[in-house]
Formats: sequence, structure tokens, C-alpha cells
Amino acid sequence: MAVRNFLVNLTPTEAMETIKDWVLGRSVSGTLVDQYERTVDDKIVIVIILEKFYMRTNNRASLTVTIDNFDGETNVRAVAAGTSEGLVMRFDWGAGKNFSNSVENALNPFII
Repeated sequence: MAVRNFLVNLTPTEAMETIKDWVLGRSVSGTLVDQYERTVDDKIVIVIILEKFYMRTNNRASLTVTIDNFDGETNVRAVAAGTSEGLVMRFDWGAGKNFSNSVENALNPFII
């Protein structure tokens, strides 16, 4: 499991669209599994779940991204899971880090 957490100077909606464009636009096997949004007053939380096939682990990995502006700034948290190979060994050959880093790569110009 790989986790990335950072602040960006985008709205949650802009951050979500940037992430989706990057991950889905640069991957043949990337898919959007689900998207959930809640807005209360000027506060918003967005959860997107992405999936992508990794040859190095011979399975599909999931990436859950939570974006909110509860504290006045847009916080992005990306968690990659399901990247391990095998039943007992939890070694993922870097697939989890690669998948979670794709969110940072997409938002790099906007990270505070």
C-alpha cells in the first residue's frame, strides 16, 4: 500500500479533473470505477476510485483519491491498494508507489 498526501492551489473539482485526465489519458488500462461528491455550503469532498492493470504484478491495482477543502485549502490523499503479487507475499514491485505517484505527477504544478 502506498499513500501520498499534499495540498494544492486548485479547487477540489479542478484537482479531480486534473487527476482523471492524467491517469485515464496516459493509460490504456486505466478506468474510473466510481466517483462520489458531497457539498455542504462551500465545503466539498470528492472520492474517486481508479483502477489500472500492472504487468509487473499481473493484476489490477486500485487507487482511491480523496479530495476536500474542509480546512480552507484543497487537500488530496491518494492510496494505492491491490498492487501486491501473490497470496502470502505482499511485494508489489513498485506498482503501488507508481500508481499513487501518478496523482502527484498530475498535480505537481499546483502543489503548495
